[in-house]
Amino acid sequence: MEPEAQEAAKQEVAEAAVQKVDPGRPLALGSGSTVLWVARALARRFASSPPPPLVVASRGVEEVCRQLGLPLSSLEEVQEFPLMLDGADEVDPHLDLLKGGGGALFREKLLARMSRELVILVDASKRVPRLGTRHPLPVEVVPFARPYVQKRMQALGLSASVRHRPESSQPYRTDNGNVILDGRLPEGPFDPRELDRALHEIPGVVETGFFLGMATEVLVAATPGNLETLRRGKESEI
Repeated sequence: MEPEAQEAAKQEVAEAAVQKVDPGRPLALGSGSTVLWVARALARRFASSPPPPLVVASRGVEEVCRQLGLPLSSLEEVQEFPLMLDGADEVDPHLDLLKGGGGALFREKLLARMSRELVILVDASKRVPRLGTRHPLPVEVVPFARPYVQKRMQALGLSASVRHRPESSQPYRTDNGNVILDGRLPEGPFDPRELDRALHEIPGVVETGFFLGMATEVLVAATPGNLETLRRGKESEI
């Protein structure tokens, strides 16, 4: 998909998603370019009425929300969310997700676990037959433990590399001060749930980019003017 068409698809799916928002209830937002479109759509929808209080997974999106005049809340004030809106790097036919390309995987997963519904917004290019088709698996790691975790990941069959800042030799740091290891998933068959369990058993691993069994609904901008809704329990074809 061409970049202009991809951005148009993100805007379209964001406009549809904000119609699901209850103005009187707190809303969780993830991170990334699709969520930026969600923030803009929220500002338009609630231009003349009070918007819902937001808890956001990344500082970058928080700053955009402030510029748009959207109210920010915190986990000290919110214990549960009726709804979270977020994007994804990959969506498989079971609606399992691979996320973390933007580096906010721990915060996104925490908010997702606090949400009764997780609605994922993607364009058609994000649908894949199996996780790892186009993207490596991000793993957020405590910096001190990075060499140890990297070796353990390699022992599990994941060729892992340290993520760096764009055009820099410095490691990328998450909003939590951690580093990201990007692991190339096996080309052959593997069990994402077993691999996710094994990774969480490694001391120093904070979180992985596997979001398994978490999405309740995926909105796909298939073609201009054509949104497809995928729901958990109804396997979709790629």
